[in-house]
Amino acid sequence: MKNTVIGIDISKKSTDWCLMQGAEVVSYHHVDNEIVAIESQLQELMDMYLIDRCELMVCAEYTGHYIYPLAVACQNKQVDLWLESGYNIKCEARKERGKNDKEDSRRIAEYGYKNRLDARYYNIPAQEFTILNSLLAEREDYVLARGKYEGQLKDQKSYSDPILYKAKAKRLGKLIRQYDKLIYETEQELEKLMKENETMGHQAALLETIPGVGRLTAMKMIAATKGFTLFKNGRQFCCYAGTAPFAYTSGTSIHSRHKVSQRADKSLKAMLHICAVTVARRCKSNHFTEYYQRKVDEGKNPMTVLNAIRSKLVLTMFAVIRTDQPYSSEIVHNYVEKFSLKPIATS
Repeated sequence: MKNTVIGIDISKKSTDWCLMQGAEVVSYHHVDNEIVAIESQLQELMDMYLIDRCELMVCAEYTGHYIYPLAVACQNKQVDLWLESGYNIKCEARKERGKNDKEDSRRIAEYGYKNRLDARYYNIPAQEFTILNSLLAEREDYVLARGKYEGQLKDQKSYSDPILYKAKAKRLGKLIRQYDKLIYETEQELEKLMKENETMGHQAALLETIPGVGRLTAMKMIAATKGFTLFKNGRQFCCYAGTAPFAYTSGTSIHSRHKVSQRADKSLKAMLHICAVTVARRCKSNHFTEYYQRKVDEGKNPMTVLNAIRSKLVLTMFAVIRTDQPYSSEIVHNYVEKFSLKPIATS
């Protein structure tokens, strides 16, 4: 069990540290958010307080790419790093008032010490997943930017002076074509990555055999699951993506309908929704189309049925990867039904 915890509050250019041994605060430190500076401070603290790295844990809030210097420094120094969600840390510190970086580092250290038995240590993803995530995020930025300008042209066409609109459309058209080029180049890089990495390419090909799952969806699923190694099964991913229903009951007075949690990866949820709509309403007859039509005919709310299809799609994706076989009705029956879509009871 870890008896020494360093809580770190990460900012863009600096980090604030709180060192705890046992339940006692020992010292505070302010360190630049750079690999060399963090490594130096870690070594200095271990030497000063005679800390064995096996007894040391660093706990910090996950803050996107700003955690990179800390992650690299901890890996180089062979120190265990726990990156926890800000929501969980905030919930535990809610009773306290006020906020500053120094106090935040103490709250993170206290959270890490109290919950050290539940720590999940962070490992820097393999380079191919870092590249895949970066390319997908870059493409999404270009698509959003292009959509903004396309929306302007469509919205203003009927409400602008024709001469002014024509001039503006010409200028924005250049921007849109430039974004089209950037999107195409990014997609070519993604395809190159799939060809160079045999495992990724094979997984993407398997996922594309599922009705409603396209190339980009397959790549995003591979990125989100780190090649389907980050989650034990599809049900765990459903919870992460916000498609798993939960029960909300208490005593005799609260009996809310089962519903999904808002604590979810919204971009993944939106992607899965598009897949569900496609496979339920627009694809040729298949297992999912038949399921959707049957449930709607029974009087089920269409959105509830679509959410069930989102979950079934996730379970099917995990099934084809786990069995290493293309999509088939047998996989749906043998694997998907194993993980029932019954609501999760909350205590």
